[in-house]
Amino acid sequence: MLVAQSPKLALRLYSSPCPRGSCSNRLFLRRGSGALRALRVRAIATPADTAQGFDAFEEMTASTDRKYYMLGGKGGVGKTSCAASLAVKFANSGHPTLVVSTDPAHSLSDSFAQDLSGGLLVRVEGPDSPLFALEINPEKAREEFRTASQTNGGTGVKDFMDSMGLGMIAEQLGELKLGELLDTPPPGLDEAIAISKVMQFLESPQYSIFSRIIFDTAPTGHTLRLLSLPDFLDASIGKILKLKKKISQATSAIKSVFGQEENKEDASDKLEKLRERMVKVRELFRDTGSTEFIIVTIPTVMAISESSRLCASLKKEQVPVKRLVVNQVLPPSASDCKFCAMKRKDQMRALDMIKSDSELNGLNLIQAPLVDVEIRGVPALRFLGDIVWK
Repeated sequence: MLVAQSPKLALRLYSSPCPRGSCSNRLFLRRGSGALRALRVRAIATPADTAQGFDAFEEMTASTDRKYYMLGGKGGVGKTSCAASLAVKFANSGHPTLVVSTDPAHSLSDSFAQDLSGGLLVRVEGPDSPLFALEINPEKAREEFRTASQTNGGTGVKDFMDSMGLGMIAEQLGELKLGELLDTPPPGLDEAIAISKVMQFLESPQYSIFSRIIFDTAPTGHTLRLLSLPDFLDASIGKILKLKKKISQATSAIKSVFGQEENKEDASDKLEKLRERMVKVRELFRDTGSTEFIIVTIPTVMAISESSRLCASLKKEQVPVKRLVVNQVLPPSASDCKFCAMKRKDQMRALDMIKSDSELNGLNLIQAPLVDVEIRGVPALRFLGDIVWK
């Protein structure tokens, strides 16, 4: 019997025979002192099915040093449920944990059955150790971007051009009313916001209590942009700084402008600091000792194919990846309807693809079973985590 308790909800899993004679389990939910309500859970994997030949979670929880786990993959494969269940598992194992959603279409609130919106840290009710969640709010950041631009009157761009002796050009551009364009948040802002949060995790004392930080990432395309952004910004800022250096060496007039502002931090100094922080984030993403990307997929040919491409891209970006979670797997059964038999056969074909795929066959494989109960709330996430993260 599996038991997961919280102040509001008791969750129990009992084995019971299925009416058709196949393997089955029941999930009992009790609210307060009310009566038990039974829900049948038909797809429960054994430890041998779930963790194949290695103690996955013991390895993940052994160190007290801070660790970052990023869970990503194709949309709709259950990344949020896996990330949330891993966060609950870490918290119940004594690790103060933070789980962050970088997906613009958040579902952490739905998974925890608790309002986590607003872009601020929210404590999750239920786990033994501190567990906080954060849904990054892109709309709030966009509003801050517009407000900052309007408050500064575009002076950030003008100051930078002034520092290079190009103030007259900036004024002429201002007559063209390009301020509205500068007020528009640039493409990739969602990923940039996520990067800024990572930098906060590295630098802010507010986040120093967390020994495990989990990222529930957006679908594959967004995630790859997020991971490649530090390199892109590093290269772009480097080109801008080189351009400024060449211009500053070309005219004595520009040198005199710099001489008058020796004690003032100009835009290029800020860019240089930003570049240094981007380098730190890039090193974090590639640090095998502190960071791991976990690919989540489902047993279909399309999902496995996309996971293979994702794995190849992660290796190209030098991001550590060593685990593959295959979610929604139908367990073996002695009695099947025609639909279930065909579905299982289809899933087995997809699982065989992993064994022959050069990108995926070297990863530690974790099979997460398909259940017929929606996983919502801390007790249900604890139940799922005890099955998946062995």
